[in-house]
Formats: sequence, structure tokens, C-alpha cells
Amino acid sequence: MTPAKRKLIGMLALLVFLIVYVLAAMAVAITMQVNSSRFAELSYYIVAGTLWVPVACWVISWMHRDS
Repeated sequence: MTPAKRKLIGMLALLVFLIVYVLAAMAVAITMQVNSSRFAELSYYIVAGTLWVPVACWVISWMHRDS
């Protein structure tokens, strides 16, 4: 696979993943009613805001592989 195709596929996969992830994180926040306390809300959004990073790192590293 050419590097250009790999980067295009990776970019599209990352975009789709982030859209789905954001919508799922919002749905979980609404379902769990995390706004019941400030600490729960802050904790949830810190965790939810950083959980997407490992997946993004994996996709970006896949995009830049040599093979």
C-alpha cells in the first residue's frame, strides 16, 4: 500500500472514530447523569477526554509505517 493511500485511510478512520467516540461519550454522560456532582463530572470528562488518545496514536503510527 502506498504511503498516500495509507494516510488517506488512516485520516478517514480517525475522523470516523472520533465522531463515533464523541457521540458515545456524550450518550454515556447523559445516561450516567454525571452532572450530579462537580467531582463526578470533572472526573468523567477528564477520563473520556483522554481515552481516545491511545487509539489515535495507534492509527497515526500505522499511517507512518514503512511497509
